[in-house]
Amino acid sequence: MSSSRHTAEDQIRATVPHPYHLVTPSIWPLCGAVSAMLIAAGIIIVAHFNNYIVLILGALGAFATMYVWWRDVIVESRTPGLHKLITQIGMRYGMALFIASEVMFFVSFFWNYFNYFFYPDKMGTAFAAVWPPQGVTTIDPFAIPLFNTMTLLLSGTTITWAHHALIEGNNRDTVRGLALTVVLGLMFLCGQAWEYTHSPFPFYHGGVYPSAFFIATGFHGFHVIVGTCFLTVCLFRAMKGQFTPQRHFGFEAAAWYWHFVDVVWLFLFVCIYYLGRSAIVAG
Repeated sequence: MSSSRHTAEDQIRATVPHPYHLVTPSIWPLCGAVSAMLIAAGIIIVAHFNNYIVLILGALGAFATMYVWWRDVIVESRTPGLHKLITQIGMRYGMALFIASEVMFFVSFFWNYFNYFFYPDKMGTAFAAVWPPQGVTTIDPFAIPLFNTMTLLLSGTTITWAHHALIEGNNRDTVRGLALTVVLGLMFLCGQAWEYTHSPFPFYHGGVYPSAFFIATGFHGFHVIVGTCFLTVCLFRAMKGQFTPQRHFGFEAAAWYWHFVDVVWLFLFVCIYYLGRSAIVAG
């Protein structure tokens, strides 16, 4: 087995005159872009017409694209001689830059929120310039939001446990930690779904506060969905023994992304749920 592996690597090395891995043309980026466009359009259609068809089509397309794209990347990563050291370094830089772009993505939401938080007179209403606006009953930060916070913080410890177990070559605890993290991610999503369905202010036609609240927390929820899918893929790969202490960048990328999601939620909890709570809160 070892000799055949080295033979395949030697053949690739003989045909590729550089240490980089140049991917072959793929249709999956286009499919992903179309699915993202359908999701964005579907959200708008749901808000205005309460029609979920476009949103469902976009979501199905996104999940299908993730499946086939991840499948190709996994096959590529397990092909001897393709993901050399310099390729792995490039992927790490790419993931770090992607997370940096996601940070700026959420900065725009916080900027919008604090624009009205510190200058409520910009709303231009006939009522007193206060934030939250008069008549808005906010969600109790120490109810479901606190439960979700504890859930995500715990998931950060379980994914770290799984990572350390993987580095030590303990695949059994790696699988356990990943499984617990996926379950905690699903628990968070269930809590947010319950919170949205019992929100004291509407998803649409609610004014500035609901718009700022739902766009920030909703996009975070979307990132939790993506992160949970990412970790689920890693869970199945770990169950098949595809990660080693030396080669597990797919796991590392998922862990980085999940920690990013945790940190963003802490800012959301403090800034929007706690600092932005009204005098009268929902029980």
